[in-house]
Amino acid sequence: MATEFVIDGLRATIENKEILKGVNLKIRGGEVHAIMGPNGTGKSTLASAIMGHPKYEVTGGTITLNGEDVLEMEVDERARAGLFLAMQYPSEITGVTNADFLRSAINARRGEGNEISLIKFIRQMEKAMKELEMNPEFMHRYLNEGFSGGEKKRNEILQMMMLEPSIVILDEIDSGLDIDALKIVAAGVNSMRSEDRGFLIITHYQRLLNYIKPDYVHVMMQGRIVKSGGPELAERLEAEGYDWVKEELGIEDETVGQDQDEFVVPMNTIAPKFN
Repeated sequence: MATEFVIDGLRATIENKEILKGVNLKIRGGEVHAIMGPNGTGKSTLASAIMGHPKYEVTGGTITLNGEDVLEMEVDERARAGLFLAMQYPSEITGVTNADFLRSAINARRGEGNEISLIKFIRQMEKAMKELEMNPEFMHRYLNEGFSGGEKKRNEILQMMMLEPSIVILDEIDSGLDIDALKIVAAGVNSMRSEDRGFLIITHYQRLLNYIKPDYVHVMMQGRIVKSGGPELAERLEAEGYDWVKEELGIEDETVGQDQDEFVVPMNTIAPKFN
């Protein structure tokens, strides 16, 4: 069955303030969709609502993955179903190594009795880390603890490569990366493009889209997608900004709030080591 992810009329609030005001989007396997827009227009809120951030209340609309109701799933069920979010600000978790975390996550998706063997897991992780030019020692370090911003972003892509999700959401994965790190991260993403996997890339800048070519570009304002096009739309936004979109659509204030609530666990979380 071909992957199909559909958002229809999605509305969501936080603290009784409506942020998403009817988002419509369809992503099929093999497609890369990019969402761009000024700060405070609902982009990161969309990512958080998709993954089930507890602070956001979905008040309308539907989200389905291959016909299954995502909104009826708990957060862990969404991940096991094939949704993956590479976060803008990954948290540090003391007590859980990268290897322990990833092997447990992979086994949770594979199910009891179908766990990945230790040797196969190590070989796959070493191969992915080599592609991302990550120090092998990071396999045994606590999750994101003491990592630089760029190292955290590479680690998010490592998780994507190991988990092989159906729908990948990249929330400003390019922020804080220098050009060399950006190229490596983009290469990791491009290596995962397939007919069985769709991508939703949230970004402010055209430069990421120079390395990860999108099939569709969407502009988000006022908590909804207001304009869509091809890669040329991102190029025009980079050259001219967003004022022409606001003028064309008669939009005065494009914002709905600040995208400050990320899908994270508390910093300094101490978790038991996975077996």
